[in-house]
Amino acid sequence: MENLDNLREEIIGSVRKAAGLDALEEIRVAELGRKGRITGLMKGLGGLDPEARRAAGAALNRLKDEVAAALDAEKSRLADRALDAGLERDRIDVSLPIRPESEGRIHPISQTIDEVMAIFGEMGFSVAEGPDIEDDWHNFTALNIPPEHPARQEMDTFYLPGEKDGHRMVLRTHTSPVQIRTMLGRKPPLRIIVPGRTYRCDYDATHSPMFHQVEGLVIDEATHFGHLKGCLIEFCRAYFGVDDLPVRFRASYFPFTEPSAEVDIGCKREGGGLSIGHGEDWLEILGSGMVNPKVIENCGLDPARYQGFAFGMGLERISMLKYGIPDLRTYYESDLRWLRHYGFAALDVPSLVAGPIP
Repeated sequence: MENLDNLREEIIGSVRKAAGLDALEEIRVAELGRKGRITGLMKGLGGLDPEARRAAGAALNRLKDEVAAALDAEKSRLADRALDAGLERDRIDVSLPIRPESEGRIHPISQTIDEVMAIFGEMGFSVAEGPDIEDDWHNFTALNIPPEHPARQEMDTFYLPGEKDGHRMVLRTHTSPVQIRTMLGRKPPLRIIVPGRTYRCDYDATHSPMFHQVEGLVIDEATHFGHLKGCLIEFCRAYFGVDDLPVRFRASYFPFTEPSAEVDIGCKREGGGLSIGHGEDWLEILGSGMVNPKVIENCGLDPARYQGFAFGMGLERISMLKYGIPDLRTYYESDLRWLRHYGFAALDVPSLVAGPIP
């Protein structure tokens, strides 16, 4: 007990000279461990008389606390030194060029859907969705498509295996069933667009077994054909970026609209190319019309009170025209070279929205 000062100086001197955290741990075990020197002295207190035991115990506790404090301080210093050395060793040279990384691209279909939603969103349309697998009533009957219509034939439509009652579901041939579901589930006024996948038995440069459509529906008590024309003229001019784009409406026929009209835009064909805008030619891009009263009645609404218009277009078609893509089949070939050429960088996508979408 008489040499505690010398022991203190020896231990603390060893702590300060420790070469690293491992050496420091060895000192801690040698002095404060179960078989350490200070621990051994603490165990020897039992052989002293009470007065000497109190004095020696207090001195040993002070020594133990001082050694523990010195160990903690040195451990913190060594840890900081190791961290600084690691940071110095692992420092990044920010002057070096960045590592080459592959850049993702937005697919033209995704970009087109965003553009269409933005334009119609500014007109007050909301987005509606529905299932890809439909029953005959929603896909055909409710839309006033008669049993003998060619669209019901297996050469045009993908049918699923029949059920026990003979009923057969179909892969929807258009997104119009969502219009039916919306009219059945919500009360007018309605103003929706329906972007989504559709399926038909076609495959060539301008057709695919799976493709995308966007359809629109407006139902209220006052909408007329003039509103339809104004809506679609503004859409065509906004989408193709031509403020005075010529747009014309040609009489046509669709079972679910009456009267019906095809919509053409002005274009010019020369030198084997096609340019959208003023020219001597026209190009059909979508179908439209006033909703047939039978369709309104099939959805439980009074056609004497409610009327409206509907339209539909192929998203691949308008995308091909706007971005100069010659073959629809390439949209689904998963060719990264094609996507790098026709795709959009996430930060370079032009916005068509002038303000918040209602």
